[in-house]
Amino acid sequence: MTATRSTTALSQPHTHTRAQRLTATLLACLLGLGLVFLAGFSHVEALHNGAHDTRHSEGFPCH
Repeated sequence: MTATRSTTALSQPHTHTRAQRLTATLLACLLGLGLVFLAGFSHVEALHNGAHDTRHSEGFPCH
Protein backbone atom coordinates (compact mmCIF):
# COMPACT_ATOMS: atom_id res chain seq x y z
CA MET A 1 0.00 0.00 0.00
CA THR A 2 1.17 3.46 -0.80
CA ALA A 3 0.35 6.39 1.43
CA THR A 4 -0.64 9.60 -0.31
CA ARG A 5 -0.69 13.04 1.18
CA SER A 6 -3.03 15.83 0.33
CA THR A 7 -1.29 19.14 -0.39
CA THR A 8 -4.39 21.28 -0.63
CA ALA A 9 -3.78 22.85 2.79
CA LEU A 10 -0.23 23.82 1.83
CA SER A 11 -1.10 25.37 -1.51
CA GLN A 12 -3.61 27.91 -0.21
CA PRO A 13 -2.18 31.44 0.03
CA HIS A 14 -2.10 33.19 3.38
CA THR A 15 -4.29 36.23 3.42
CA HIS A 16 -3.69 38.76 6.16
CA THR A 17 -5.52 41.99 6.50
CA ARG A 18 -3.71 45.29 6.63
CA ALA A 19 -4.72 45.70 10.28
CA GLN A 20 -3.20 42.32 11.17
CA ARG A 21 0.08 43.19 9.47
CA LEU A 22 0.17 46.59 11.16
CA THR A 23 -0.55 45.04 14.55
CA ALA A 24 2.22 42.47 14.11
CA THR A 25 4.66 45.17 13.01
CA LEU A 26 3.87 47.41 15.97
CA LEU A 27 4.17 44.54 18.44
CA ALA A 28 7.54 43.53 16.96
CA CYS A 29 8.77 47.14 17.23
CA LEU A 30 7.62 47.39 20.85
CA LEU A 31 9.31 44.11 21.70
CA GLY A 32 12.54 45.22 20.04
CA LEU A 33 12.55 48.60 21.76
CA GLY A 34 11.77 46.93 25.07
CA LEU A 35 14.74 44.60 24.69
CA VAL A 36 17.07 47.47 23.74
CA PHE A 37 16.00 49.60 26.70
CA LEU A 38 16.06 46.62 29.06
CA ALA A 39 19.66 45.84 28.13
CA GLY A 40 20.73 49.49 27.92
CA PHE A 41 19.40 50.56 31.30
CA SER A 42 19.90 47.28 33.11
CA HIS A 43 21.62 47.37 36.49
CA VAL A 44 22.87 43.84 35.86
CA GLU A 45 26.40 44.54 34.68
CA ALA A 46 26.77 41.38 32.57
CA LEU A 47 23.60 42.14 30.59
CA HIS A 48 24.51 45.78 30.02
CA ASN A 49 28.12 45.00 29.03
CA GLY A 50 26.99 42.21 26.71
CA ALA A 51 24.66 44.59 24.87
CA HIS A 52 27.37 47.25 24.80
CA ASP A 53 29.96 44.89 23.31
CA THR A 54 27.44 43.63 20.76
CA ARG A 55 26.72 47.18 19.60
CA HIS A 56 30.45 47.82 19.15
CA SER A 57 31.02 44.55 17.28
CA GLU A 58 28.24 45.49 14.84
CA GLY A 59 29.82 48.91 14.23
CA PHE A 60 26.94 50.76 15.87
CA PRO A 61 28.05 53.84 17.81
CA CYS A 62 26.67 53.96 21.31
CA HIS A 63 28.48 56.86 23.01
